[in-house]
Amino acid sequence: MIEKIKAKIKDRAGAAQQRDAWQQQGQKVVFTNGCFDLLHYGHIHYLAQARELGDVLIIGLNAADSVRRLKGPNRPINDETTRLWQMAALQFVDMVVPFEEDTPAALIELLKPDVLVKGGDYEISSIVGADTVLQNGGEVRVLPYIEGYSTTSLEAKIRNSS
Repeated sequence: MIEKIKAKIKDRAGAAQQRDAWQQQGQKVVFTNGCFDLLHYGHIHYLAQARELGDVLIIGLNAADSVRRLKGPNRPINDETTRLWQMAALQFVDMVVPFEEDTPAALIELLKPDVLVKGGDYEISSIVGADTVLQNGGEVRVLPYIEGYSTTSLEAKIRNSS
């Protein structure tokens, strides 16, 4: 089982190669991204819904330095290896690719997913990579945010309990 999980974690070259193989097999590729620092119900629900939009689900995972720039000096709480392995261990996740940049734009350009998914209240025009996906004939979807579940609120709860 460990090798199966490990095999889902790819660098950019491995991700592009796997994406090409899926494309040749006619698989519909779904992509989403995030920090996924403290895994919670909102994440699981969102990712399971995202997977239902295609045949395979790729997660672009913000690397540790990227998380710090986006979320602040106390984040990530879980190290990069833990976050990569947590995502890869989920049965409905087919591949996890870390990225160092603040946005997944370059990764989306490389992988050209058929479906780009974000959660929350985004406007499609403000989603990073939406233009790339739409120009390649793909679709962009926004899935509903589940109230009451966020890493930020979990972090606050943990800090306030000590």
